[in-house]
Amino acid sequence: MPPVRTPVVMMIFNRPDLTQILFREIARAKPKKLLVIADGPRADRPEEAQKCAEARKIVEQVDWECEVIRCFSETNLGCKERISSGITWAFEQVEEAILLEDDCIPDPSFFPYCDELLEKYRRDPKVMMIAGTSFLGNHAPKDASYYFSFLPLIWGWASWRRAWKNYDIDMEGWREYRSSSVFREIFPSTIARNHYRNQLDRTFSGALDTWDLQWSYTVWRSGGVCINPSRNLVRNMGFGPGATHTHFYDPAFDPPVSAIEFPLAHPGEIKVFPTLDRIWLDRHYGFVSKVRRRFRAYHGRFASLFQ
Repeated sequence: MPPVRTPVVMMIFNRPDLTQILFREIARAKPKKLLVIADGPRADRPEEAQKCAEARKIVEQVDWECEVIRCFSETNLGCKERISSGITWAFEQVEEAILLEDDCIPDPSFFPYCDELLEKYRRDPKVMMIAGTSFLGNHAPKDASYYFSFLPLIWGWASWRRAWKNYDIDMEGWREYRSSSVFREIFPSTIARNHYRNQLDRTFSGALDTWDLQWSYTVWRSGGVCINPSRNLVRNMGFGPGATHTHFYDPAFDPPVSAIEFPLAHPGEIKVFPTLDRIWLDRHYGFVSKVRRRFRAYHGRFASLFQ
């Protein structure tokens, strides 16, 4: 495949093993510009400084024609502040970008897929991001390479400065939006709606240290849509005790990765099909999934049974 045209943003922290795997895939894509965002070690974990240093050193392996721009924090900002401020910094440098956290390992076809769709929808304000993840399996569209969705999936994604400028870390208006008819239309399932409402409430109050739920809220509040692929192009390898949020492995969130076929088959119009979103939501937040999550929360030591 030809070198990726779009600048790539690599977000790293304290996992040099995963950072090395991700770097290998980025090196295969050979972007002309690589922006690296890194958080600093936590003060109460002295062993973390070495791991952060090892992860940062991996970027020095760049051996192709590439401008490397670094945004390294010497102190620990945490997931919410580091990732959100890092992405804002990245979009101050470039108009559009492909973004990958250290545990999100893409198939090589992910990069030209993003290249093509970033160009195609560059001037359409309704389209706010391009995801690399799909959880639909056999339910995915057969006549198109991707579909439009209300659900932002950030395990490998791409977007534009024009979309990210709407990002609202403080979630202004959330108290009113949470009870709106628009929110109910996105989440017709009571279980899924309550799950997201709870997570967004915790994010709004500061109880949950994250950045991505604010992005989801930004997309919904802006009336935007997301592009999700018909095939899963990215694997999240970050499940486990070292993760910030994904502590227990769940096979439902680990679908097989396969290459997308070119030329891409484009949908005829920008239209969300709610049935596809509902399939995803029912699979992950339906009754069976709810029981499974509660079991793991109380009996995490048995998580290996599900691997």
